[in-house]
Amino acid sequence: MRRHSLAVLPGDGVGPEVTRAALTVLDAAQDRFGFGTERTEVPLGADHYLETGTLLTDDVVDQLRAHDAILFGAIGSPRVTPGILERGIILALRGAMRQAINLRPVRLYPGVPTPVRGLTPQRCDLVVVRENTEGAYVAQGSRVHEGTPAWTAVQESVNTWYAVERAVDFAFRLASVRRGRLTLCHKTNVLVEAGRLWTAVMDSVGERYPEVETDYVHVDAMCMHLPVSPERFDVVVTDNLFGDIVTDLGAVLQGGLGVAASANLTFEPDATSMFEPIHGSAPDIAGRGWANPAGACLSLAMLLGDLGEGEAAAAVEAATAAVLADLPGLAGEAMGASTHDLGERVAQVLREGSAPEVEGSLMVQLAQVRGMMGR
Repeated sequence: MRRHSLAVLPGDGVGPEVTRAALTVLDAAQDRFGFGTERTEVPLGADHYLETGTLLTDDVVDQLRAHDAILFGAIGSPRVTPGILERGIILALRGAMRQAINLRPVRLYPGVPTPVRGLTPQRCDLVVVRENTEGAYVAQGSRVHEGTPAWTAVQESVNTWYAVERAVDFAFRLASVRRGRLTLCHKTNVLVEAGRLWTAVMDSVGERYPEVETDYVHVDAMCMHLPVSPERFDVVVTDNLFGDIVTDLGAVLQGGLGVAASANLTFEPDATSMFEPIHGSAPDIAGRGWANPAGACLSLAMLLGDLGEGEAAAAVEAATAAVLADLPGLAGEAMGASTHDLGERVAQVLREGSAPEVEGSLMVQLAQVRGMMGR
């Protein structure tokens, strides 16, 4: 039997609820497709920080590196000053694990309601490849004269050829197994120096992938085009901050944050990739069973694809999409079922194998790209 070692980070708020639902689905996937997992729960988050005063320690990093993948819930609590957990755990973990790529699909599944009038699943199927370790999130900055009218803050954005090339090369590879189109999203008319670097990398790497068509869009224009004509895009590559913003807009198209998934990918053998829904910890609804676990289940599907379990990954995606299509609503009480019940429903559909296959599954494509890269 194929076996995989998973670290599970449930985190805060609704994180433990959606993670439990995803693990229920994982149980069903293992039963159907004949692989196994060993799971280790790691206590990172607000409770752990308030009890111990520690964030991401070297010992925890070493522990996580020993696993094949990380399944992550959500982090954040009103009991902790904003920025402490996000920088001290999430960004620190992405850096320590050298998770070079944040991969976020924007796909509208059949039957899922969207606030964009007239939008169909055939028109909304794209993937955003976000550089994950640099840009404005590199945590560099300074301030002087705090608390006075002269308070001055400087926040830097760092872009290196090395990191940008990793993201762009991955994006070209992904586009080559999808529809063969890659769009660079940036703000080259204002962020001139960073824009030059990104454009030069696109030109250089593009020579290796002549079959992939490329174009460019400013990030502000992207926010206009995305809701109006998402069919224009296949794979989009962008910097850390822009990727964070446009994928939240993309989540609206596909039905809301509760159905949006993500992967933080590393390409290095001594590091570990992490998979998480992009919604936050939502402390206001924690414990009510109102959180939609679809984002966590679809993140699990990407995890399985990354581990080479492409068939199981596609089946988890299909089962999740089928359950989503039957919901009266996508959030809170409007779902018509609890977080736990929805996890059980997805697991049951998965066991039965009754969900129609999702055409052009990103989960299968991810397994293909990882195979190209020797994973």
